[in-house]
Parts: sequence; C-alpha cells; structure tokens
Amino acid sequence: MRLIKSLTRVFFLLAFTTSMAFAASLDEAKAAGQIGEKQDGYIGFVQQNVPADVTALVADVNAQRRQRYEQIARENNIEIGQVAKLAFSRAVENTLSGNFVESRPGQWARKP
Repeated sequence: MRLIKSLTRVFFLLAFTTSMAFAASLDEAKAAGQIGEKQDGYIGFVQQNVPADVTALVADVNAQRRQRYEQIARENNIEIGQVAKLAFSRAVENTLSGNFVESRPGQWARKP
C-alpha cells in the first residue's frame, strides 16, 4: 500500500515540478504520436525520426523517472523494476485515448 501511495506521489510531484511548457510539450509529442509509454516505465519513441527537442524532452523525463523510481525502491526495499512496472500500469491508466502505449516490447498500440 505504501508503494502505491509513493507511486501516486511520484506522478503528482513530476507533474508539478515540471513547467507547464514542458508538460505541454510532452502531451503534444504524445498526441502527435511521436512518443508513448513503454512497459519498462519510461517514455519511448514511437517514431524513429523525432525533433531534437522531443529527444531531449524524453531524456529529461526518463532521467527524472529513474531518479524517483530508485528513491521509491530504496524506501520500500524492493527492486526498481517492480516500481517501474507499477508506474507503467499507472501511466497506462492516465494515458489519453489515441495516445500510444507499448503493447509488447517494441510494439506500439493506440489506447482505445
């Protein structure tokens, strides 16, 4: 239960520590079908050729997620992979219809 509360906090904190422009860019890139939520709990590239600013955005978001996942794993004495797996489940729940999620490793599907 503590892990779930921590994961809820991670998404809340990431949303508010990120500038509105940053968040809008992430949402725009998702809506454009350039990026999506990967099963490993990170953002991945749906398209091969994305603008440099989107590549930088993904790197930044993934670094923030990794840092937070590590913190949650340490606090709960579990593996980071477990945290990332739960984070993916939460991310899928929060993904807007029409945006991409990884259905199988390397395969993308639009969320209905």
